[in-house]
Amino acid sequence: MKKIYGSVIIEQGVTFAIVVVSQVVTNYTSRIIRVRQQLQYFFPNMPIILMSQEKDGTPHFYGRRDIVEFLKSIRLDQIPWKEYHIY
Repeated sequence: MKKIYGSVIIEQGVTFAIVVVSQVVTNYTSRIIRVRQQLQYFFPNMPIILMSQEKDGTPHFYGRRDIVEFLKSIRLDQIPWKEYHIY
């Protein structure tokens, strides 16, 4: 069993998932694609946004452009984070 941190959000009629990953994942497009494909099983039929943070806490979002732009406009503490257990 593995723990991931993320959130499922409904905004303006769009349901999407945000999942926190390390920068090791977001440094390479191939890893972003692979991780998002793996997560699709746990978050079916919704866009998946990956988020990594720099050492100073600055977030970076990867995924559907309109959702990424929305996420850039809010504070991280406004997101209802949750711990998910996946198998």
